[in-house]
Amino acid sequence: MELLVLISLLLLPVTIFFIHLWLLFSSKMKTQTVNHTSSVSALPPGRMGWPLIGENLECILMGGKGTPEKFIEDRMNKYSSQVFKTSLLGEKMAIFCGSKGNKFLFSNEFTLVQSWWPHSFDVIFPDLKTSIKEESKKMKAFLPKFLKPNSLQKYIGTMDLIAKEHLNMYWDQKDSVTVLPLVKKYMFSLACRLFLSIENVDYIAMFNDQFETVSAGILSLPINFPGTAYNRAIKASMFVRKKLLEIIKQRKIDVEQNKSSTQDLLSEMLNSPDEDGVFADEVDVTSKFSAMVIASYDAPGRALTFVMKYLAELPHVYDNVLKEQTEIAKSKGREELLNWEDIQQMRYSWNVVNEALRFVPLLQGSFREAITDFSFEGFSIPKGWKIYWNAYSTHTNANYFPNPERFDPSRFEGKGPAPFTFVPFGGGPRMCPGMQLARLELLVFIHNLVTRFRWEKMIPNEKFTVDPQPRPANGLPVRLLPHKS
Repeated sequence: MELLVLISLLLLPVTIFFIHLWLLFSSKMKTQTVNHTSSVSALPPGRMGWPLIGENLECILMGGKGTPEKFIEDRMNKYSSQVFKTSLLGEKMAIFCGSKGNKFLFSNEFTLVQSWWPHSFDVIFPDLKTSIKEESKKMKAFLPKFLKPNSLQKYIGTMDLIAKEHLNMYWDQKDSVTVLPLVKKYMFSLACRLFLSIENVDYIAMFNDQFETVSAGILSLPINFPGTAYNRAIKASMFVRKKLLEIIKQRKIDVEQNKSSTQDLLSEMLNSPDEDGVFADEVDVTSKFSAMVIASYDAPGRALTFVMKYLAELPHVYDNVLKEQTEIAKSKGREELLNWEDIQQMRYSWNVVNEALRFVPLLQGSFREAITDFSFEGFSIPKGWKIYWNAYSTHTNANYFPNPERFDPSRFEGKGPAPFTFVPFGGGPRMCPGMQLARLELLVFIHNLVTRFRWEKMIPNEKFTVDPQPRPANGLPVRLLPHKS
């Protein structure tokens, strides 16, 4: 709420100025519109909002109310169910909707469109200097090795062990907890262990605080004044990259002196050349690594929070998850950790996760940039325009998901949803490479959680907001009800 007040105060004089300007030159603008009808008519329908301001305020306000999908749905109903134009983040933007839009963008990566991030991302991660296509090529050099099925299988025991340690320390013997900060703490500890081989609790806590600050400011309004989320994120990013550079230099020294044979994500990044045989620069690695760590713990932590929300609200769904996980627990020895075969038996639990992601997607959407002029559904998209695809345009659409307001894990049985309709991890060449890692993280934690506790929401009608990612307004405080045996 403080952020919205700040935005309003900052934009009020600008708004008044442009209202005056708009009225002063309205007749001239109408004349220009008539004279250029032939070229403008090919653009998607929609409105650009006020000069400079665009439609940012409406988008922010709807997110603050917990209805981010309404910004998309209202314009789909008013202008086009396939594509409409708007102005966000100071950019002319086409919003692609529906499965056709998703398929078109995912299938034309690097030919018609390429990934794009707001300027704030470049400022917070300033060392990512190469092109989007080159970055993608470099990432593909080491991520498949780290995230291939054989590698993922050996992480399950570690995840199980860390989940048990986390629950012992922060949940057991507690009457109540606030879910979001705790599950993000678990996810971050896991990232530190798997990506950096760091186990020191104090060091992890220090890193966690700084990464949280960076994460909160990545897509915030780019107002670089002391005290703003954007300003704090820039400072925290500098601190994180400095610390990571120290770790990288020490890792190289240890390897050269045969003091370390650590095989984690950092090692893969340092030791894997790209397709041209070029190794990553140390400074470049720090920004890449920072971005990947944030992606690996922030979004899964939010997803797990919403899974817990729905399990608290739907006892019959919780009972089915508990039944499945109890059967797996009974098949294990007292000290035996989870393994790959156990994960494959968690089919209903994963369907529950997917349905939660349909309601509140990990990735609400992402940006692209047109690298050439092209047409979509009869409308012209000029080179340089920014494009946004949004999961809500299909996830909450009754044409793809009948009774979309009903929580129904059975939607994902058999063949599941139609292609390009369920897109919480994106799609095409830019699909989230950590999707399977996130699946393991979520299922391992759910197993340990439901076999220990039931829980009740302490704020029955707690709303969720978007800041810019979805989250329960109060972090989802719950009352814990441990199982008797």
